Amino acid sequence: MTTVEGPDGKPRCHWCSAAPEFFHYHDTEWGFPVADDHRLFEKLCLEGFQSGLSWRTILAKRENFRSAFKHFDFDRIARFTEKDVERLLQDAGIVRHRGKIEAVINNAQRARELVEREGSLAAFVWRYEPDPSELAAPQTASTSETSVKMSKDLKKLGWKFVGPTTVYAFMQAMGLVNDHVEGCVTRAEVERARLGFVRPV
Repeated sequence: MTTVEGPDGKPRCHWCSAAPEFFHYHDTEWGFPVADDHRLFEKLCLEGFQSGLSWRTILAKRENFRSAFKHFDFDRIARFTEKDVERLLQDAGIVRHRGKIEAVINNAQRARELVEREGSLAAFVWRYEPDPSELAAPQTASTSETSVKMSKDLKKLGWKFVGPTTVYAFMQAMGLVNDHVEGCVTRAEVERARLGFVRPV
């Protein structure tokens, strides 16, 4: 079964059934195209934190992450020091993993460099939007050719915790692909949003 009945009786992607709070996230965020640099950076960071964990864990702590990391303003995070790392390691509201915390700070510095060169993080990210005809059926793959390419290119630029699976989950969530299953009531909404979305350049 690829869909599950939502609170309104309409079908949603089956993964919503894993947690009650997933329905709102699914209906209002997942798959809708995003061009805001801070939201894109936040999602890349949170997908990195999710590595080895469940999205439910990260989503439950998302507001804590936003507070701890200055709402993912990479200009501010780029100035974090070892003192900030130690502070964050004591913050029970987030995932206290030194490598992942240090990766966010490193990636913030890399994001600043990228914006200086490309104009925006969004302009860089949206270059990797795949042709839908090249994708596997919705929710049947954990990577794609474009997620592998973005992952490699980010790593060349010095980013960390940006493997192909992490990047593909980011692409699904930020609307670079519409991975809502056929029959999901939100799939058509996302497709309309993607059609009207002005790709950043």
